[in-house]
Amino acid sequence: MNPWPSARTAAGVTVSLAGRRALVTGAATGIGRATALRLAQAGALVWINHLGQTEQARGLLDEIAAIGGQARAVEADVGSAAEVQRMAGQIGALDILVNNAGILQDKPFLETTEADWDRVLTVDLKGVFLVSQALMPILLERPDDPGRACIVNIASDLGLLGRGRYAAYCAAKAGVIGLTKALAREFAPQLRVNAVAPGPVATAMVSAEHMSPEWLEKELDIPQHRLADPGEVADTVLFLASDLARFYTGQVLGPNGGSVMP
Repeated sequence: MNPWPSARTAAGVTVSLAGRRALVTGAATGIGRATALRLAQAGALVWINHLGQTEQARGLLDEIAAIGGQARAVEADVGSAAEVQRMAGQIGALDILVNNAGILQDKPFLETTEADWDRVLTVDLKGVFLVSQALMPILLERPDDPGRACIVNIASDLGLLGRGRYAAYCAAKAGVIGLTKALAREFAPQLRVNAVAPGPVATAMVSAEHMSPEWLEKELDIPQHRLADPGEVADTVLFLASDLARFYTGQVLGPNGGSVMP
């Protein structure tokens, strides 16, 4: 059952993405899954990118169909230029790109290997570069309607705060924020590029199975004293993808429970 009422937004404003096409990378689970649902609820046709998560992607397609939405699945490794180009060729027209695919690693810096570093940076930062570059020509195909097309990059509050044992992840997410601002300046006004830097979110990545008890304790030590629901992050993405955010570019919005207060 879908947990978010259709077209729910603050102050009763209805957000419509009818007629738009979106791609969400890493969409089979977590924040990506919630985002794909929210965009589909708002009327967008959503491409669900995943890597080796066929069953989860199929389940999401069924859930979107059950609420009257439209979605298609496309499998591709965002860290592979060849696979990203193949994905771009399948998609065709596109208005919204959400670079969400990411991995996390909890490891002391002095034990982090070159392979560890390359693995995290390849998915979390290089993937944003490859997918954005491959889809940019498609996103820029509407010169008559500047600001309609947009990219939303999923960063992290750790890209702003830093944290011990997470050097590769922090570096990658800080890089995503820097890349967001560079692209926002280079491609305005035709294309809006913004980032979302969530605080701790209740996903499979942030769990006792993957995180140390010390890490989880730090995640809960924020003013709101809880983890975010993925849907709360998805709501921020929906806002940035909509016409409500036409004057937003190069911005980093933080649904973080108070973990970062600029």
